[in-house]
Amino acid sequence: MSANFDFKRALIATLALPVITAGLAGILAPRSQAAEENLDQMPAELESRFALSALPPALRDAAAVYLLDPAKGYHLARAGTSGIACLVERTAWELADFRDDIYFPLCYDAAGAATYLNVIMDAAALRAEGMSAAELKSEIEGRYRAKIYQAPDKPGLSYMVGPVMRTIGPPDLQVHTMAMPHLMFYAPHITNEDIGAKPDLGHHASLLYPFIDRQGIAEQSYMIQLLGEAEKARILADEKTLIDDLCAYRDVLCLPHSAH
Repeated sequence: MSANFDFKRALIATLALPVITAGLAGILAPRSQAAEENLDQMPAELESRFALSALPPALRDAAAVYLLDPAKGYHLARAGTSGIACLVERTAWELADFRDDIYFPLCYDAAGAATYLNVIMDAAALRAEGMSAAELKSEIEGRYRAKIYQAPDKPGLSYMVGPVMRTIGPPDLQVHTMAMPHLMFYAPHITNEDIGAKPDLGHHASLLYPFIDRQGIAEQSYMIQLLGEAEKARILADEKTLIDDLCAYRDVLCLPHSAH
């Protein structure tokens, strides 16, 4: 794979292939017919817990929480005092493809909440208004070019240390439900070549050290640091109730047995 690592951009190329590649968990199941329909609305209490799981426990009480109304977009469900804001992202605008089975909890610090969070909020609202996936991608890229959206102007990070997320990921850049707790440090316009990183989706060990993930546009590049296996195991144990509740809510959120 190219050293300029980009989960979402690479997925677009992958989807153009006539054959879907096999991952560690087996061949990806075909998308359901409901994938193009409106997003489901999660129970508020479950969505709040899911969103906050992206944070270390000690930071959760002071964080703001946004919940999604699929017909309107996100709304502030709980104000915070730390500058950190959390939600469950459901629309990956970078893919130019609307799915109903994307779920990933993330929390931004104050710098990210003032910048990147606006993109997620607008993407959800524009999708709810009926904008197509291709139009949404073009609109957001245009807003970046017009400087309506900008990257944070100082270092910071997004927390994604929750026990479950469902989005594209290794080893095949297809949609998986996975346990991959990690931190994302803002690195706009930085590449893997800049930091000498050589991530390889097929070799998990190469992902245990920092690498760059460009998420759709250079301004949305992050330096990724996966948590270690001991930390991951502790998160899975501590969040077992949430894991079980998410699985009971929707089977696409059930972790593969090997992830437990």
